[in-house]
Amino acid sequence: MITLVLPRLVDVSSASRRSASVVGRNVAALKPVYWLLLLSGFVEPLLYLLSIGVGVGALIGDLPLPDGRLVSYAGFVAPAMLASSAMTGAISETTFNFFGKMKYMKLYDGVIATPVRPFEIALGELGWAMLRGSSYSAAFLVVMVALDLTTVTRALTALPAAMLVGFAFGGIGMAVSTLMRSWQDFDLLGSAQFTLFLFSGTFVPAQAYPTLLHWLVEITPLYRSVHLIRGLALGSGGWVWLLDVLYLLAWLAVGLVVASRRMGRLLYQ
Repeated sequence: MITLVLPRLVDVSSASRRSASVVGRNVAALKPVYWLLLLSGFVEPLLYLLSIGVGVGALIGDLPLPDGRLVSYAGFVAPAMLASSAMTGAISETTFNFFGKMKYMKLYDGVIATPVRPFEIALGELGWAMLRGSSYSAAFLVVMVALDLTTVTRALTALPAAMLVGFAFGGIGMAVSTLMRSWQDFDLLGSAQFTLFLFSGTFVPAQAYPTLLHWLVEITPLYRSVHLIRGLALGSGGWVWLLDVLYLLAWLAVGLVVASRRMGRLLYQ
């Protein structure tokens, strides 16, 4: 029976190099089409921002923030689109692509013949997802600055937050993927993802929902992500964002541990 544990502190350097090799493999495999991937991941949230944030926003007007300041509807929606984009990019890479490489391509069966361990595979795949997702986030933040929806300084603080969101959802995505039996199971994942997108304070404040739904919304990972990025991008929320960071780090840790242990069982059986 194989027991899987996180790398010891003395192995951190070697584990990092092995995880980086997994990232390098993905970069080499997708380098010819990387710009197409970047464009596809960037365009969808931009269209939502222009059609709903700007278009519908012209009819709605300004919305009040918790601190009493008024912000344009486009300014309210844009950080939520950034959080949703980070979630979508990370989940796409760590679910469909990850599942295909593990279940059908049998890629990781060959990888574990090398010194690379399941935890390092999971960490490397997560790093690749973030390399891809951070490109979407950076491009979207440039648009937000160009549309005067945030400042350059706030955009620079929102980018690491968007990367953290991607890490958290990437960990969740990999853990879920190891539980999937076939492609049909991903229909449930798509439904859950779209539900989160609609009911995470994306287009309206969570306070607009009935009390029970309001509390359910506030404990979802995407709402905490939207709350974090919106607070940083608009300069509101005070130090409450620290709770959001801890919440997302917890999801990341749980996702990585579950994914690596499940991978070990599947690959070594």
